[in-house]
Amino acid sequence: MTKTQLFHQLIETGKSTDKVLFRPILMQFAAEYIGSNYGQFASDYKVLVEANLRCMHDFDLDLLGLISDPYRETSAFGAGVQFIPNGVPRCLNLIVNSMSDVINLKNPDVYKAKRTFDRIKAGEVLSKKTQGNIPIIGWIEGPLAEACDLAGIENMMMQLMMDPDFTNRLLDKCMVTAKDFAKAQIEAGCEIIGMGDAVCSQIDLDTYNSFVRDRHHEIISYIHELGGKVKLHICGDTTHLLPSYKNFNLDILDLDWQVDMQNARAILGENVIFAGNINPVTVQNKTRDEVFNICKNLVEKHKTERFILSAGCEITPLTNPENLKAMSEATFL
Repeated sequence: MTKTQLFHQLIETGKSTDKVLFRPILMQFAAEYIGSNYGQFASDYKVLVEANLRCMHDFDLDLLGLISDPYRETSAFGAGVQFIPNGVPRCLNLIVNSMSDVINLKNPDVYKAKRTFDRIKAGEVLSKKTQGNIPIIGWIEGPLAEACDLAGIENMMMQLMMDPDFTNRLLDKCMVTAKDFAKAQIEAGCEIIGMGDAVCSQIDLDTYNSFVRDRHHEIISYIHELGGKVKLHICGDTTHLLPSYKNFNLDILDLDWQVDMQNARAILGENVIFAGNINPVTVQNKTRDEVFNICKNLVEKHKTERFILSAGCEITPLTNPENLKAMSEATFL
């Protein structure tokens, strides 16, 4: 079976047969693994593609991804971005500082903006090289994460408490671009769209429900209408948010190590695929055998469910490649 067929089997039957699927989040690790660096990985789709394909081959990954950094859409909106060799790209300026900035903010053309187009090109090239034999995960920023990138996280958190008009207007504009970018990546060949909105783990349930929940639902529904599937990524402790996901009809939900998977399953039911939920620091610091045993125990526990083995968030660049191989080997039943 192809990896795409294995993924569809998991969706349709609710379990894997020969192996549990394996897809860790790889960014700086992948860049350095092929002898490149994070700056090149984030700025040049050819490096992103090469790193993903090499890791797929060497670690037997079951899905590929276009995730790289938080500032693709931010750059498209007009912010400056600096690429540094061994760290996350840096946003050089906040372009939303007042209500007038929100009102005047123009939604970009994702095909004309350099950084969004670079990710679209990555999707096209990966799709061509893999010929539909492995699912490709595109990536968009969730509305609150993007609003924080545009306005600054401290300012945006204050606006959530003090100015609902500012908040709603900015989140709506972020949502428009998220939809546009998702559509472009689906058209480029991505079967799945990942939506990262990690800052949501830092807000309370009422704030999430008031400002973010319905926008997440709208974006997810839109991607489904386009024929795509959705992977929601909110790292950190999201236990308090789980009940709000009930009507999302999510395909894949990333769960970080702080979240009890059994409790999440009881809340969200059997239809959603859980991806997780090993602490990335554990993968980095434990021995190869210890990583294998931890992963094997998790696989045995969840092998009859819709489950993908992953760390709760990004594999760190200091992780021994042998530990990643141990994770992969633990997925065979």
